[in-house]
Amino acid sequence: MHSLEWLTLSCPYCGEQLDVSVDCSIEYQQYVEDCQVCCRPMLLTAIVDEHDGVKVSAAHEDA
Repeated sequence: MHSLEWLTLSCPYCGEQLDVSVDCSIEYQQYVEDCQVCCRPMLLTAIVDEHDGVKVSAAHEDA
């Protein structure tokens, strides 16, 4: 698996499709990143699994 992978997700606020990078050397990570379109803070959760690959989800920061 590459150490950095780009994935597409939808902003939980404006619904726009965004590309985010995930560091695949870390199995579980959670961090805040601003939407590239509406600039609102999203809580991103990324899970890296050798069998299922990389999954990332976005939620409202205050969720």
